[in-house]
Amino acid sequence: MTDPAPYRADLARAPQDARAVWVRADDGVRLRVALHATGDKGTVLIFPGRTEWVEKYGRVAGDLASAGYSALVIDWRGQGLSDRLLDDPLKGHVADFPDYQMDVQAALDCARDAGLPEPYFLIAHSMGGAIGLRAVMQDLPVRGAVFSGPLWGVKFPLWARPVAGLLGTLSSWFGLGEGYAPSTSPEPYILTAPFHDNLLTTDRAEYQDMADQMRAEPGFALAGPTMIWVHEANCECKWLATQPSPALPCLTLLGTNERIVDVGVIHERMARWPGGELVLVEGGEHEVLMESPDKRDPLIARMIAFFDAHRGTA
Repeated sequence: MTDPAPYRADLARAPQDARAVWVRADDGVRLRVALHATGDKGTVLIFPGRTEWVEKYGRVAGDLASAGYSALVIDWRGQGLSDRLLDDPLKGHVADFPDYQMDVQAALDCARDAGLPEPYFLIAHSMGGAIGLRAVMQDLPVRGAVFSGPLWGVKFPLWARPVAGLLGTLSSWFGLGEGYAPSTSPEPYILTAPFHDNLLTTDRAEYQDMADQMRAEPGFALAGPTMIWVHEANCECKWLATQPSPALPCLTLLGTNERIVDVGVIHERMARWPGGELVLVEGGEHEVLMESPDKRDPLIARMIAFFDAHRGTA
């Protein structure tokens, strides 16, 4: 299914020919995919994080277009304008974390059907980093991957750590699995948290733009995760930790003030990734690609150089 889908070009700061289409995952979930067919050097698959939507990456797609690359961005199941999975559309939910791999396959099929140029590369942020890591372990056909603040380990509150592995099981036993996880909110973070000491970015204009996009298109809104989502994410991260790093060129970008994901697991992974490089962003928060220009611009240049360097590798 590749029928036209809504795309808020007025919000995205994206290349002018950006468009969105509907695709179907193998289990029938309808997904929204944004296509930026603007360059012929290759295509970058962009895997957003939890709570994100495709227009949020319009500026990144514009940077890639300026360097000669096309891009594809996906709204994962349960967020953005893709099908929501529960009656309460604000709950971040997935029944089984590997279900996201069906979304990956749908996005890859869409890129091929749309004739987006090869070679393919990957940018994967936060939750998209967990999805992307499994995908490259399972031979996603990309020449190189860039991870940003990847969710390779769930950061639990101190009180929850001793029983983290049991939370999902206990919540299911008591019929609470689809309830909001403890310490999370039924309100979207970006609409309620003040800019001061927020967990996402040190750039006030970027923070405001995220909130403005969500206010302009309420369908983008997503609040806290369910207990099942947290349990599934934790199980996925534990499984990923048991797997060797793939033989794939890799850059991982990590803010030194990262407070959302487990940074220790990221350091451990990159220490055993042959050909991988960990890039620390001084003073950066979770979303380093939406940071202040002094932090963001060198990262964009570094990513473009990385893609250029690996276009010819197989």
